[in-house]
This record gives sequence, structure tokens and C-alpha cells, in this order.
Amino acid sequence: MEYLYDGSFDGLLTCIYNHYYCEAATGIYQQASYQPTLMFSSMVVETEPALAARVYSAIEEKISNRALETIYHVFLSSSPKKENLILKYLRLGFQMGAKVDLNHTHPAVFPVHRLNRKVTGEVHRLLGLLRFADTGRFLYAVMSPDHHVLPLMADHFADRLGGERWIIHDQKRKLAIIYDGRDNRNDKSSIQSKWFMTEFDYHPDQYLSREEQHWQYLWQTYFQRIGIESRYNPGLQSQCIPHRYRRHLVEFQQPIHPLND
Repeated sequence: MEYLYDGSFDGLLTCIYNHYYCEAATGIYQQASYQPTLMFSSMVVETEPALAARVYSAIEEKISNRALETIYHVFLSSSPKKENLILKYLRLGFQMGAKVDLNHTHPAVFPVHRLNRKVTGEVHRLLGLLRFADTGRFLYAVMSPDHHVLPLMADHFADRLGGERWIIHDQKRKLAIIYDGRDNRNDKSSIQSKWFMTEFDYHPDQYLSREEQHWQYLWQTYFQRIGIESRYNPGLQSQCIPHRYRRHLVEFQQPIHPLND
């Protein structure tokens, strides 16, 4: 039986529950992108948070907290095979317990660990590459990451920019994290409760203040002129700052003086 779900993490965990307590799954797929086949029948699984919570707890207790974190990172990846990689990994994990992560070369473990590294590596890279611009009302940053890393970045910036209002926009997925920065000094609630993720297809970079445009121009000019020509190393630069990220980096854009635009 192939299980189809709504694309949420709770929906995936509900499918895992059905795999163990209803009928074994031959595959798990997102309903929106599923291509039917003649070999297997399929069934839409409605997301049930209570069942998902039971699987969540079972992974923590019978495997490890690390395994739970790992499969969440894999779920956020852009791999079209992620659901079935997670299913195979958990099947082995429930048999072996926490030792599953010591089997680095196992075919059910290796691809999961590889995707986990790709997702966490992109988070680490974007935490340093993200650029905020001042629109006058809030700070705005845009990116187009390979993976859905927005949820993994929000707490960091909610902590670092706790007194600011800001938006981090994932342009590829048309989603954004929004943080309003209200009265954070006296607010004792968790960091995660202070931001929310929503659909977003707005481009406030068109409405930057003159002051922000001026500072961007100065930074672009400085970046272009500070380099030492004899030490120019485009290969190393590409390793540190891949080209796919550069279209959202101010310093890689052609300087345009705000009075001339």
C-alpha cells in the first residue's frame, strides 16, 4: 500500500503510524505530486496530530533525540525520495535503537545522514550570508535556498535581532518568517512563540529608503575596490560563496548610486 499525505511533518508521522498499526507501506508520497502506478494501490492518509505525537515520542524513546532531529532535517530537504528514506531509516532504527546512527555505511542510514548534512550545512552557510535591508518599517532579507531551511533559521535571528521587526523571505517557496519584535525584554515566552511562518510573495526591496540605498552603494563600492588583484582566487571564492546564493547578496550587485537610479 502506498500512503499519500498532505506534505506536513505530522502527516508523514501519521503515515509511519499506519505503516506499523494498519498495513505496511510500500511507499509514502505527497498527495499533490503523486503519480499513480499499476503495481501498487494507494490510500490518502488524513493527518492526525495525536497519532503523529505517538510516533514522535516513540522515536525519542526507542531510538534517540538525535534520530528525531535527523529525520526532521531530512523532511525539510528538497529530495523527492525523502519520505521513503525516512521510512527505511526508522524501520532499522526501531530494530537497532540508538546504535542505528553508528552504521554510517548502511544503505538505510548513509543517504539520511548525507541529506542531514546538506540541510544543516546550508543553514550554517546562510546564517552568515543572509543580508538584511532597512525598508523603513522593518528589516527584510531574501534568499532562495536549496532546502526548506526557514524553520531552522528563525530562532537564531529571533535571538540575535530580538528588538527588531524583520522578515526573512524564501523567494523560491514563497514563504516567509515574520517577527514583530514587540516588548521582547519583558516577554518570558519561548523564542519560537514570537515568530510565525506564512505564505509571502511581496518584494519590499523595491521600497528601500534612500539611506539604505546609500549604504548599500557604499558597501558595494568598498567590496569591489578592497580586493587585491594579485590575490584574486575565484575558485576559492566560489567554494565559500556559491554562485547560486549571490543574486541575493548586495556586494555582488553592480553599484548604482541612489541619486542616479
